[in-house]
Parts: sequence; structure tokens; C-alpha cells
Amino acid sequence: MSRLDTVQELTRMTVHVVARARVAETARFSLRVTPGGFGTPEFGEHGRRVRVAGDQLVVEQDPPGGAEVRAAPLIGSSLADLAAVAGVDLSTPLDVGHDTPDLGDPDVPLAIDPSVLAETTAWYRMVDAALVSVVGGLDGAGSPTMPRLWPEHFDVAIDVGARDGVRANLGGSPGDGFSAEPYLYVGPWTDDRPGDDGFWDAPFGATRLRSALGDDPVDAAAAFFAEGLARLWG
Repeated sequence: MSRLDTVQELTRMTVHVVARARVAETARFSLRVTPGGFGTPEFGEHGRRVRVAGDQLVVEQDPPGGAEVRAAPLIGSSLADLAAVAGVDLSTPLDVGHDTPDLGDPDVPLAIDPSVLAETTAWYRMVDAALVSVVGGLDGAGSPTMPRLWPEHFDVAIDVGARDGVRANLGGSPGDGFSAEPYLYVGPWTDDRPGDDGFWDAPFGATRLRSALGDDPVDAAAAFFAEGLARLWG
């Protein structure tokens, strides 16, 4: 099993269990980096959250009379098992964009490599920290969005204004059809590619592989994002 096989299984689970739980009550599906992993923000009357923490699916809520927590292991569970814990209906149609993965057979146990799962959640923590660092350095410029995990793409990203009429996505993917290795990206919404052509190394903008980030990946990632914005600001 390749690492991308696990990433694809995690994407399928995240869309059809974690994001589906939020969609059912709010019609919104973006997620967040959360302690130990990723999941929904609080939603609903009782502050419900559905999230991955380590190798567990955790469902939390805080109704009057006491908090409630349920958990189930990701390893060895099927989508149907996890959906039952999260209280979601897999038979309900779900659309989170044109990259919505197929449901597949919900009764087959998920094929998840625990080491890739741990690597992916660590990658998200690093990307989230780098994005927060970049936003902090903008001093309010660019109207940046909050870091969100988009379940259908399974990446953590923000968008920010580089100059009038030009916004860009800044984010990090755990690997996909473009690169099997986790990578960062700066993706302008326009065709702008100012400065050295060597920086813009992808059809959608610029990338930086995880292996190129060195011993201080948060600072290196933040510097990469800042360089992309500086080039777009001109």
C-alpha cells in the first residue's frame, strides 16, 4: 500500500463522515486543524464536534447535564462503523465540489497506514502554524481568510489579497496526483507570475516539497508563503 493510498482513504473518510456531519446541520463543509488531528468546528445547539485525534474518530458535544464523548478507532473500522459513531447517514447524497470522492463500499474496513496517518496530521499542524505566522506578519493587509481544511482536496489553506484584483491561495497538501510527497503551494487566482520564472514551477503557481524545508519547517514554510506574496505584491 502506497502512502497515497492512505491519503485517498483518509480523504474519503473525511468527506463522507467528518464533513458530512457538519453538512447535515449547517450546509457547510470546511474543517479545521484541531488538537491531535483535524475535524469540524463546534456546530449545532450543543457545540458538537466530529474530529480525528491521533488514530481515533472522536465525537463530542456539551448538552445540559454533562459533556458527551464517543470514540472509535480508524484502523480496522469501515465507513459504516464510523458513520454510526458520528451519527451520519451515508445514504444521503453529498456534494462538496467536483472532487467529491465516491463513497465506495461502506462496509469494507478502511486501508490506513498508521504511520502515514501520523505523518499527515503532523504535516497539517506545521502548515497551520506557518499560515498563522504569515497572517500575523500581514498586519491586517490582504484580508486573509482563516486556515481551513478542505475535505475534498484534503489540504489546509487560506486565501489572501496580494494587491487589488489579485488574490492567492496559500496552503499545503499531504500529497495528491501532482506530487506523492507533501508540498506547499502559492496559487494566484490570476495568470500573474511576476519575477523569476524558477519560482513558479507548477501550472497553478509555485510549490515547495516537504523535503526541501530543512530543520525548521514552520519558518521555512512561512518564508515560502511570504516570498510568493511579495512577488505578487511587486
